Amino acid sequence: MASSIPQLPLRDELFLLGHDDDTGHPHIHRQALALGLAGAVLIDLFLAGRIALDTDDTGPGEEQRVWLHLDRPVGDLIADTALASIRYAHPAPPLRGWLRGFADDLYDRTRAGLHAGGILRHDVRRRLGGLARTDRYLPADLKWPVVARARLHYIAAGRDQPDNHTAALGGLVATLGLTQHLYLADDIAALTVQLRTIAARHHRQVRDITAAVDAAVGDLATAAYR
Repeated sequence: MASSIPQLPLRDELFLLGHDDDTGHPHIHRQALALGLAGAVLIDLFLAGRIALDTDDTGPGEEQRVWLHLDRPVGDLIADTALASIRYAHPAPPLRGWLRGFADDLYDRTRAGLHAGGILRHDVRRRLGGLARTDRYLPADLKWPVVARARLHYIAAGRDQPDNHTAALGGLVATLGLTQHLYLADDIAALTVQLRTIAARHHRQVRDITAAVDAAVGDLATAAYR
């Protein structure tokens, strides 16, 4: 089933898994999800050979920086906007700082792109005789989130060898605390560890980006409690 359906960009799959299929409500805070989406954009660019991170160990208090590796468009509006932001940044932006900056309006841009592409449909609910209006964005076809969950299920169960894309998706899902919303297992903690372990076997730079997302989400939570 999964192989017959085109693979969406990592950020789009993460957006779908970050929302309830029936209500359209996000499972986590929108800003936290936006940081995950920014990480997904950067991971896709790395896997496409467009960007690179510092490979040398950084000193205390220093962050890895994001560098342009191949200045060639991807053909995706959001991805190419990300490339432009890196191209014109001098000096090269620090990883966590880039994630925070690019995440600023990324939730809305990702949702708009999914809606324009027919993956999401806009639904309006009216209550109180039409006085109260709620706008929702729901999957136009449940195959999209179902297939993303199925790929994660297959790798977690050992039925498929994880590709870089699916391993990265599993790592982001585990990092953002979305594992419980996959409905794949009763033991959520074990599934989370399993997905993290699978992700850890792949590219170091992808792990570094995922770790930076985790740190940025932690910063967000810390700021909220001050």
